[in-house]
Amino acid sequence: MDTTTDIFQALRPRLFGIAYRMLGVRADAEDIVQEAWLRWQHGGGGEARIPEAWLVTVVTRLSIDRLRGAIAERERYVGPWLPEPLVDQAAASPEAALEAAGDISTAFLLMLERLGPEERAVFLLHQVFEFGYGEVAAMVGKTEPACRKILQRARERVRAERPRFAVGREQHLALLGRFIEAARSGLPERVQELLTADAAYIGDGGGKARTTVRAVLGAERVARMVVGVERKWTDRGSHQLIQVNGAPGLLTWRDGQPDAVTTLDLRDGRIAAIYVVRNPDKLGDLESLRSSRGTTS
Repeated sequence: MDTTTDIFQALRPRLFGIAYRMLGVRADAEDIVQEAWLRWQHGGGGEARIPEAWLVTVVTRLSIDRLRGAIAERERYVGPWLPEPLVDQAAASPEAALEAAGDISTAFLLMLERLGPEERAVFLLHQVFEFGYGEVAAMVGKTEPACRKILQRARERVRAERPRFAVGREQHLALLGRFIEAARSGLPERVQELLTADAAYIGDGGGKARTTVRAVLGAERVARMVVGVERKWTDRGSHQLIQVNGAPGLLTWRDGQPDAVTTLDLRDGRIAAIYVVRNPDKLGDLESLRSSRGTTS
């Protein structure tokens, strides 16, 4: 028979996946999972009739409470807020083993920002992790009819923004490569050819690193922005292809330090959004990639 430790470790990737999708911050998600582990050790493992339901309930409710506080913090955030990049670093880590169900792209996580804490929990548990209405109701402490109404409202709020289809890895890599080449060409028109007309460039510096203080909108403006940034840093930086939030992305090194993580949102074979995280608080764990650097330049 599995021990309580074995049970928890088997469910850990799913628990982390729920917490990360709820919060968009790896450290906060890890804290939530650690708190669930402590509660599991101190009585939960012995009293839980259905371990997964018990643990998911704990993680969900802790995440709802943490998100309520985070919303106030994000209102004071300097510039646009983007989720902390989740970079695959080690096959054995909870992050790398993050359950594949659903989407963890930057675009998807930003879409969830339109939802309140309870709406987000209900939406994720039912739509992504495929729990039934009765299970979701018990996990969030609501009635089943109330959860159905919450889910209906959540769907209406995100319907227009939800990604319509997944993009294959090879297609994503190919467009990413063309994007790098176009940015290095110094010709905005080459970048613009790869963008949707309503493309957006969103940078997250958190007031601690220079980037845009608001989204740059429109293909022409975004193209000029991309070329300008690349030209400024060409002699001091290099790009490393990485797997970030479930898709190919770029880790940019400047003067030997992790400087930015860039992800692309693709639509109909073009780039609809460019997300660039430069806040050093969200890049602190990327130093470990130094020894495995495989740059594109």
